[in-house]
Amino acid sequence: MQTDTGAEPPSIELQHAAPGEYRPTDERLRQWVAVGLAGKDQGVTLRIVPPEEIRALNHRYRERDKVTNVLSFPSDYPPELGLPYLGDIAICAEVVNREAAEQGKQRDDHWAHMVIHGTLHLCGYDHIDTHEAEQMESREIALLATLNIDNPYEIEPSTRVDHD
Repeated sequence: MQTDTGAEPPSIELQHAAPGEYRPTDERLRQWVAVGLAGKDQGVTLRIVPPEEIRALNHRYRERDKVTNVLSFPSDYPPELGLPYLGDIAICAEVVNREAAEQGKQRDDHWAHMVIHGTLHLCGYDHIDTHEAEQMESREIALLATLNIDNPYEIEPSTRVDHD
């Protein structure tokens, strides 16, 4: 399959390891990763996981023994190899679905936000300090707007959930 520009789309592998939990269609998940890549021709693996898997990943790689919504793992291939693989994203379906309900958001809108958020981490964005967070949030808002999704940060402060 080719894109509108004639170029081959990036390789986006989907893995589903959270049976029984709602998740958007594969087509939408791929679309959201591609939006987050913003033209980068690099592969990504998106894995939908249960809480116990995301907790184990968070503990092993971030030393945080708790569940979270999304984790990103940039590729550790040496740059000189020139391999077109950006990295892996793990999204906890149960957490994302619960957050959408708690925050009064459309479920697929929140999924789109989390997929784009994880993809932006692979592209080098972060939210460690205020300046970086503002840059990342601004990029997320702009990309979500291309999908006709409202600013996800315009919610009541008491319901705002930080993305770790």
